[in-house]
Amino acid sequence: MSTKDTIINKLREAFSPESLDVADESHLHEGHAGHRPGGETHFRVYIVSPAFEGKSRIERHRMINSALAAELAGSVHALALKAQAPGEAK
Repeated sequence: MSTKDTIINKLREAFSPESLDVADESHLHEGHAGHRPGGETHFRVYIVSPAFEGKSRIERHRMINSALAAELAGSVHALALKAQAPGEAK
């Protein structure tokens, strides 16, 4: 299973999102710190979930980082996040 698929599965399980998009942006970071041949090091996540209602941006990011702790400690070098509650998404 790819790192992207693992991220998608873990976020679906943890947050039951209404909307989820995970993009591998590793190709944009070639030659930068943390990049490895084959990619799967830099990701951008857009997620909309009721789990984020009433939570600050920092709390939402901490929730996601906790769900993806193993990946962040291993193969994932960078994770850009946009986490919203339903009704906030535009």
